[in-house]
Amino acid sequence: MENGHGAVRQLRYLPAVGSAYGVEVLDFAALRSMDVHRRRTQPQRPDFHVFALVGSGTGTHEADFQHFRLEEGSAVWIRPGMVHRWSDIDACDGPLILFRPAFLSGFTAPEAGTPTCWHLDHRRLALALLAAEHLGREHSAAARTPHLASPAVLSHLLAALILRALPGAPGSTGTRQSGDRHTDVFRTYRAAVEEHFTDRHQVADYARALGYDVRTLTRATRAVTGTGAKAFLDQRILLEAKRLLAHTDLPVSGCARRLGFRDTGNFTTFFRRQAGMPPAAWRAAYGTAGARGL
Repeated sequence: MENGHGAVRQLRYLPAVGSAYGVEVLDFAALRSMDVHRRRTQPQRPDFHVFALVGSGTGTHEADFQHFRLEEGSAVWIRPGMVHRWSDIDACDGPLILFRPAFLSGFTAPEAGTPTCWHLDHRRLALALLAAEHLGREHSAAARTPHLASPAVLSHLLAALILRALPGAPGSTGTRQSGDRHTDVFRTYRAAVEEHFTDRHQVADYARALGYDVRTLTRATRAVTGTGAKAFLDQRILLEAKRLLAHTDLPVSGCARRLGFRDTGNFTTFFRRQAGMPPAAWRAAYGTAGARGL
């Protein structure tokens, strides 16, 4: 996608040799050495997860129009489809884990309400780095000795790392178990929203398709994310609208069509209600901020 701020790179999961298990373990230093042209500082949209821990140093990161200060103890989770850029990681050190969306298929998805960036205290950071080191060693052993490779082991170690690093872990009420019905219902709803948000704008449409009633979807979504099903759906549509306005040259009418609105007026009304300004004004404001490098 392109606009006046340059192209958004669409990043596909292309593992290095010996990393064909759905997960790859590297670090900030490796990223810098592989990216001598500093393309990491430009907007990019991966189709895979990136989980990072800052063990030392400081820097900055931007994801979906939010700016984050990185420091020792920062944890970053970039989900597939996010538009992000490593604004400045020249002084950051720590592990970077890349993995396919399906690699944690047995995971209970407690990340549903997890922010993009959060902070670990020294004790939790030490434990998370230890978990990342264990994963990295197992990954290296699998690459060197394929007959010892175990995707199941790698998947479990990755899940352990993420659970260790999640806000409030261990044992917080926000970390839900696989038997939690609210979590299971929300995961189903979230997947359906991700697939159909451009053509289904009402919760009732999802309820009918999934075999739930609207109240069930609303309770489950609020239990996991703190917001209702309709607000969750509207925020997903709004996020994609912001991405289109910021990172493409599509006119507002084209963005409206891409997102399934019957006419530009309906889209403008929706965007103004959700974002507090019309689409053209938001595009202009974001463009000005982008030109200043904020």
